[in-house]
Amino acid sequence: MISLSLPSVPIPDAVATLIGRQIPEHVLDAEIVAMNQAYVIGLCRKPETAEAREYALGDLARANKVLAQFDPRLIVRGAA
Repeated sequence: MISLSLPSVPIPDAVATLIGRQIPEHVLDAEIVAMNQAYVIGLCRKPETAEAREYALGDLARANKVLAQFDPRLIVRGAA
């Protein structure tokens, strides 16, 4: 759910690793949290899971704040 456009050619693993080393660890951690919480939000659709959904939305907002400080194009959107 990251809004970056991917290149039309495959990226070799060594190049992907090199790109990954350029991104700070706290940003990578925030991306993992954001993706996980976006998935959880999609699962919490029933009224019984409203509290879990609100918790996931809070975590997603905190993670998106970190991602937006690094690059606004990295923001993850939750399932509506």
